[in-house]
Amino acid sequence: MLYHLFEYLQRIGLDFPGERLMNYISFRAICCSIVAILTSMLVGKKIIATLQKKQIGETIRDLGLEGQLQKKGTPTMGGIIILISILIPILLFGNLANTNIQLLILTTVWLGALGFIDDYIKVFKHNKDGLNGRLKIVGQVLLGLAVGLTLYLTSESGISYSRTTIPFFKGNEFDYKWLIPFSGQFVRALQGGLYVLVITFIITACSNGTNLTDGMDGLAAGVSAIVGATLGVLAYVSGHAGFADYLNIMYLPDSGEITVYVCCFVGALLGFLWFNAYPAQVFMGDTGSLALGGIIAVLAVLIRKELLLPILCGVFLVESLSVIIQRAYFKYTKKKTGTGVRVFRMSPLHHHYQKENPDALIQKPRQIHPENKIVVRFWIVSIILAVVTIVTLKIR
Repeated sequence: MLYHLFEYLQRIGLDFPGERLMNYISFRAICCSIVAILTSMLVGKKIIATLQKKQIGETIRDLGLEGQLQKKGTPTMGGIIILISILIPILLFGNLANTNIQLLILTTVWLGALGFIDDYIKVFKHNKDGLNGRLKIVGQVLLGLAVGLTLYLTSESGISYSRTTIPFFKGNEFDYKWLIPFSGQFVRALQGGLYVLVITFIITACSNGTNLTDGMDGLAAGVSAIVGATLGVLAYVSGHAGFADYLNIMYLPDSGEITVYVCCFVGALLGFLWFNAYPAQVFMGDTGSLALGGIIAVLAVLIRKELLLPILCGVFLVESLSVIIQRAYFKYTKKKTGTGVRVFRMSPLHHHYQKENPDALIQKPRQIHPENKIVVRFWIVSIILAVVTIVTLKIR
C-alpha cells in the first residue's frame, strides 16, 4: 500500500525528499525483512500467550523419542505468526499489481487456511488425523491448477510460459513443449495442459514434503529460510538484466519484485525461529508447514527454477522418500512374510537419528543424537545444497 501511495504521489507531481525510494527493489526488500522480523517477534508473544490461555497445545504420542514428552502442551498453530508476518510487510511495500505477488499472496492465504482447518480439527475437534487427506490433496491441487493456468494464460512478453531452467545442460534451459513434439490444432492446448499438471504436482509434492519435515524444533523453519533466501538470490539476478546476462540465465523482467516477497518470507521465519528454536515455545503446525512448502514451490515456478528443487529442497525430498520407503517396504514384507520390517529406525528421516530400533535394516549411525544437533546438521546440509544449486547455474 505504501508502494502504491508513493507511486500516486509521484504521478501527481508531489515533490518531497525520498519520494523515489519505493522505486528501488533493494530498499523495499530491506524494509520488508525488518518489518517481518519485528512483526513476528511482537505478534508472536501475543499469539503464544493467547494459545496458552486457550490451552491450544500439542498432543504428543509416546514414540520413545528423547525429550518428546516434555513437549506436551506446547502451543501449536504458530504458523499464524508466520502468515501474519509475511502478509503485513508485503501489503505495505509490495507492488500488488504484479501478477507474481498476487499469486504468492494467494498461495500464502490458501494453504495457510487449509493448514489452519487441519489444525483446528486436530485441536478443537480432538481428531488426531485432522483434515481428511484427500481433501488436503484436493486443496493443494486446486492451488496448483490456479497457478499453472495463470502462468499459462499470462506468460511474459517474449518468454514462453513453458520455458524453465535445468542444470548441467547447454544453455541451462528446458521447454516443457519438447515433451509433446507434435504439431496440430490442439497441440498447444495439450502442451499447456501438461505444463499445468507438472506445476500442480510440484506444488503439491513440495507442500507435503515440508509438512513431513516439521517434526523437530526449528527444523522446518530453518531449512525453509535457507531455501527461501536462495530463491530470493535467484529471483533478484533473474530480474536484473546485467546479472542474468553474465550468468547466462533466463531474464525475467518482473521477477525482481519476487525478491521483496522473499524478504518478507525469510524475515517472518527468522522471527518465528526466535520462539521455535530448541526448546520450542510454539509449534507452527500445519498452518505453517503446508504454506511454507507451497510458497517455496510457487517461488521456484515463478522464477523458472522448479527443476532445481530436487537439489535445493534435498532435505524435504529425502524426508518424503524416507516415509514412502518405510511404508512401502513395511507393507511388502508384512504381506510376504507376515511380519513387517522397517528400513529406518523411524520415519521421517530426522527421527531415525534419535530412536533405537534393533529390528530396522539401517542401524547407522549407532549412537543416538540429541534433537538440537540433528536440526543444526540438517541446516548445514541445506546450506550446502543451496550453494550447489547456485553453482549449477555456471556448470554446463
